[in-house]
Amino acid sequence: MASGPPTPATAEYKPPVPPFNNKTAIEKVRMAEDAWNSQDPDRVKMAYTTDSVWRNRDTFVKGRDAIQSFLHGKWERELEYRLIKEIWAYTENRIAVRFAYEYHNKDGQWFRAYGNENWEFDENGLMAFRHASINDVSIEEKDRKFDGPLGNVPLITLG
Repeated sequence: MASGPPTPATAEYKPPVPPFNNKTAIEKVRMAEDAWNSQDPDRVKMAYTTDSVWRNRDTFVKGRDAIQSFLHGKWERELEYRLIKEIWAYTENRIAVRFAYEYHNKDGQWFRAYGNENWEFDENGLMAFRHASINDVSIEEKDRKFDGPLGNVPLITLG
């Protein structure tokens, strides 16, 4: 791994950077949660390398432009999206998280999605690989758990 941050002319830099410890791994997870809850594809895509590779359910995506397009479509379909991520494990340059999020479709049907993600970062703190396995469960609106205001969610655990 490279030593020290790159210069602005040579590369992007997204701290915290590997090698991760417990504090920096949790910080990285929280930053991702906040970014995804913004539902801003332009903001979210900047956490990934320009050639980042994703598997999201049965969809394979490569590169920031494809990530941005994927997220636009996702948040057009998944309305009032609220996400909670929780660290599961980490190593020097990898983080595993579990998560849950809620949303409704255009017909008003609510869902809660549960999943796991495996992330691998480059030396500049950008995510190079994201592998997500996700399952959706139909729920009634009265059964929602994440019904606060849109945007950042309070720091809670999935339980």
